[in-house]
Amino acid sequence: MPRTIIDIHVIQTVPPSNLNRDETGSPKSAVYGGVRRARVSSQAWKRATRDAFGTLLDRAELGVRTKRVVELLTEEITRQDGSLAGSAPALAKDVLTAAGIKTVAAKKKDEPDEAGYLFFLSHRQVENLAALAVEAARAAGGGKVAIDKKLAKARADQDHSVDVSLFGRMVADDASLNVEAAAQVAHAISVHAVANEYDYFTAVDDHKNADEEEDAGAGMIGTVEFNSSTLYRYANVDVDQLHGNLGDTAATTRAVAAFVRAFVASMPTGKQNTFANRTLPDAVLVVARETQPINLAGAFEEAVVDGEKGGRVAASVARLAKQAADLHAAFDETPVACWAFGVGERMEPLHELGTRSSLDATVRAVAELVEQRVGQP
Repeated sequence: MPRTIIDIHVIQTVPPSNLNRDETGSPKSAVYGGVRRARVSSQAWKRATRDAFGTLLDRAELGVRTKRVVELLTEEITRQDGSLAGSAPALAKDVLTAAGIKTVAAKKKDEPDEAGYLFFLSHRQVENLAALAVEAARAAGGGKVAIDKKLAKARADQDHSVDVSLFGRMVADDASLNVEAAAQVAHAISVHAVANEYDYFTAVDDHKNADEEEDAGAGMIGTVEFNSSTLYRYANVDVDQLHGNLGDTAATTRAVAAFVRAFVASMPTGKQNTFANRTLPDAVLVVARETQPINLAGAFEEAVVDGEKGGRVAASVARLAKQAADLHAAFDETPVACWAFGVGERMEPLHELGTRSSLDATVRAVAELVEQRVGQP
């Protein structure tokens, strides 16, 4: 059966902002095409996308990434059987150990043990592991609790959540618990060269300012580094890998629909209160393929410069459309379907590639295509 891959391309203008900081507090950047570009890391937009799932999917279909897995399981064991509250921490450690997940002492003495790294578990896996611990404790009848390792591993490696299935899971202690990611998210880069700027600010001490005998100096001064940019963003979903991870056509369809909507509409939260930089994309192209994912960043290897006809967004849309059309022609690439939507007449070059659409209509169309193709024998 042919593969099913969903590519998502986004052109988005962001005003003065600091979406994603490096270790010095500066906006992240990268050199591409010989010039410095604004950059937002793939991790930052993955996090923003995953956060958006909370309003799009049922909590039972999602997971939690935490070091505090002992505490998480302790709470669930106690919820399932309140009589085990006293022994729940030990049971939680036992079931995690049986599943192949090592725990270490927490930094604070009064806190429960934790994993040595962030561990990604679905809510159903938490419930299933807790249930196994409860079953073992009841079977022991007050004696030594024995938890079947094979069963514990199975419960930690089934009923994957949508976010675990999309973004994957790496378990340093036991590679058999790894989950291959079905989604890839590129680092967003500006289509043009960027030079960071600095905002020098002062903060007034209200109480001091009201005292006529005090000086009028600021209570605090500082600087915030920022830039503004038109970004090219890209992500893809391997629908077949996702279906393999989830094992269910309906869940796969919901997951792809949620990912498309969340990736398009989400925004990393870095310094949002300072800059109020929340925008929506200027242009979006969604392509369904059956060969391989295709990143169109090559359209911007030569940076967009000031003075290009129609401005940066129009120039970026035109370049994106030409890059897609040229690659399709050169490599005999025939997409299964394309949808394009965005703002104004500058969208016309993308509309030539596929169906003129909107966000809601595109999400519905992608979901219908996924359901049809994944459901094929």
